[in-house]
Amino acid sequence: MEVLLAESAGFCFGVRRAVEKVYGQIGSGRDIYTYGPIIHNEEVVKDLCSKGVGVIQSEEEIKGLGQGCVVIRSHGVPRRIYGLIEENGLEYIDATCPFVQRIHKTVEKESQEGKQIVIIGNPGHPEVEGIMGWCCRPAKVVESPQEAEKFPLDKRENLCIVAQTTFNYNKFQELVEIFQKRGYNVNVVNTICNATEVRQTEAAQIAAKVDAMIVIGGRHSSNTRKLYEICQEKCKATYFIQTLEDLHLELPKTAALVGITAGASTPNNIIEEVQNYVRINF
Repeated sequence: MEVLLAESAGFCFGVRRAVEKVYGQIGSGRDIYTYGPIIHNEEVVKDLCSKGVGVIQSEEEIKGLGQGCVVIRSHGVPRRIYGLIEENGLEYIDATCPFVQRIHKTVEKESQEGKQIVIIGNPGHPEVEGIMGWCCRPAKVVESPQEAEKFPLDKRENLCIVAQTTFNYNKFQELVEIFQKRGYNVNVVNTICNATEVRQTEAAQIAAKVDAMIVIGGRHSSNTRKLYEICQEKCKATYFIQTLEDLHLELPKTAALVGITAGASTPNNIIEEVQNYVRINF
């Protein structure tokens, strides 16, 4: 079996930076916590947990800590979390992806100038919740064309549109066009990470020419889910797995080429394990 592995598969810059920051604190002699999972990959979180890194999930848990250092995850957090950490006498290390920090600065500035912030992304995703926490007035989140078509605000109001860094680039463009066609005064800031665009484009190209496609990533990873959706449009035999244990390929006898890509939170060792297994066993 021939395997075509995406060059962009695996950790992106922001994820690698965040993970390295946490591992760098292990053995420092102080209690280390991450605010939420440092990245959306259960295997990485489990490994950090086995090395003594705790995960706190709420502001109440921050208030309950007596000491220690809190690592801000790559997705970023609302501005108030920084203040809460300091108020409780804790240290923090900011591992927010620089591309996400750019969005925070943008929405803070634009909302201070009176613009209504519209975030194109997935409601409830930690990155989106973090972005909302930097707006000076409540932001609106739009995920689908239907929501864009029904957007209720006064068209005389100035909008600033930003995107979750891992949102599907083509869908982002589609939603922006809907706002523009409906006559809104829109300032569009394309904040989709370049690595996301490259990864999605490459995945689509590979999926279009293989007999089966494997997408590796965490079950809760938004960017991996989008890769899966993109690949499935090009190749019906697309499989979404988290580790090798999830791989149950049912390939036709004529299958000769399998493609593999992985989300931005997928460690290289898992990618290599899947790649080697497919080459040897199919």
